[in-house]
Amino acid sequence: MTIPYPRLRMGAALAAALLVLTGCSMFHRHSPQECMERAMYFESNRSSRDGMIAVGSVVMNRVRSDQFPNSVCGVVGQKGQFAPGIMTRRMDRPSPQVSEAARAVLRGERHPLIGNAMFFHAAGHRFSYGNMHYVLVAGGNAFYEKRKSHLVTRPVPPPPLEGITRR
Repeated sequence: MTIPYPRLRMGAALAAALLVLTGCSMFHRHSPQECMERAMYFESNRSSRDGMIAVGSVVMNRVRSDQFPNSVCGVVGQKGQFAPGIMTRRMDRPSPQVSEAARAVLRGERHPLIGNAMFFHAAGHRFSYGNMHYVLVAGGNAFYEKRKSHLVTRPVPPPPLEGITRR
């Protein structure tokens, strides 16, 4: 029995789309280190070490959660969650600081004030949602937990705090 060409092409297109959605490409599978570097590079590259470690901590909190994919690349590559094109855009060679911060997070370092935060946005933006409990502003990003509104005790971002994760 032969498979008609249109059906074969459709299957190949679906397989390629699945690979892209899971943070992979057909020709290159990113390592967890590369995916973490991409998250830090595109979300906090020109920021502080604290900002990079905080972004990495959010990625790892998501990996631990049942609400998100269970791999670093799955989380970073999840559509609509991080910078557009985070897995496909050209990335200049990451700086030694980005590589070191990514390695540190993958080895277990976390920003001590992130707690269970799984979300962040640019610190200059404001949102009127009642479920955002802010835990930290670092590296130009505001990090928060989503909570039931009656459990939110910090509905506005705190002042920026830097220099906590210096080695």
